[in-house]
Amino acid sequence: MTSIPGLCSKKSALASTTPGGSFDVAGKEMELVELRELASAPDLWNDQDRAKEVTQKLARYEGMIENIAALDSRIDDAEVLLELAAEEDDAATAAEVAAEVVALDGALTLLERESLFFGEYDDRPAILSVHAGAGGVDAQDWAEMLLRMYVRYLERTPFKVEIDEIQPGDEAGIKSATLTVKGDHAYGSFEGERGVHRLVRISPFDSAARRHTSFAGVDVIPEVDTTDVEINQEDLRIDTYRSQGAGGQHVNTSDSAVRITHLPTGAVVACQNERSQLQNKNRAMQLLAARLAELARQDRLDEIDSIRGEQTEAGWGRQIRSYVMQPYQMVKDLRTDLEVGNISGVLDGDLDRFVDSYLHWRRAQQED
Repeated sequence: MTSIPGLCSKKSALASTTPGGSFDVAGKEMELVELRELASAPDLWNDQDRAKEVTQKLARYEGMIENIAALDSRIDDAEVLLELAAEEDDAATAAEVAAEVVALDGALTLLERESLFFGEYDDRPAILSVHAGAGGVDAQDWAEMLLRMYVRYLERTPFKVEIDEIQPGDEAGIKSATLTVKGDHAYGSFEGERGVHRLVRISPFDSAARRHTSFAGVDVIPEVDTTDVEINQEDLRIDTYRSQGAGGQHVNTSDSAVRITHLPTGAVVACQNERSQLQNKNRAMQLLAARLAELARQDRLDEIDSIRGEQTEAGWGRQIRSYVMQPYQMVKDLRTDLEVGNISGVLDGDLDRFVDSYLHWRRAQQED
């Protein structure tokens, strides 16, 4: 049979070109049965957030499977047309098939990206925290620059974001901030931002205009159901304080902000964005549940790594990306080796290449 480069067979239509990639249609069809049962439960909308999560995931999976079936059919049709064009030496039909192959290639590329989201928590909302590190006021300014970068990126995507807490810096910038990102593959898309981010620039806070290196840490954890984590109330210290920074008419009018410390682990979470102290407390408990679940996961990974005799987890404390503004301009991801010269664009939220390169790198690491 005559073939055109790039045209997949029916058998390859459901497979990713990424090593180890798979759309796992059979698995998603099985999960669809469970999702449809959940969606039809009479008490589903008693928890509106959970109901939205279920219905959105159901719609996404149904759309994905329908899309795969449609692509499968289009590939079959293209193969038939290609055979006819070859048999009858029909240049017009061959040109039609070539145009369809180009369209199919674009559709398969978009579908391939779905295979990169294979992690257990990839579909969960992401809780993203930015913390100023070493570097004093420069580091606090750098933390605020990172926060702005993520917010600008989110503004141009379908993701929804809630700012849970911002702690202003002493002179400039911020000491820390916590965001919750919701949407398709939220955690999977942001997991690659976890780690230490390094900035090299001429400090605007140095009267001698010397070059400074600043560090900020980004932590990303998946949001979990509070019922999945057992929390002893006696292990908690709950403090209230007056909200700071942007947050609407309730800011600085009452001690509505809530900070919760989990005494056994030292984990600290805070929320100031909700309208009441009770709402802030409930949200802080959700953040704490996610933090404790992540700590438990890290403990399991550490135990596995100790058995293997190596440390492979790319977590807090490991530099993942450098942003250099002087003496040259470059943003480089130290895991994927992706380099981008337009640092202004990156800091203005152009992160798509870094997100995608990390997802491909993560897939390759899994195969290794």
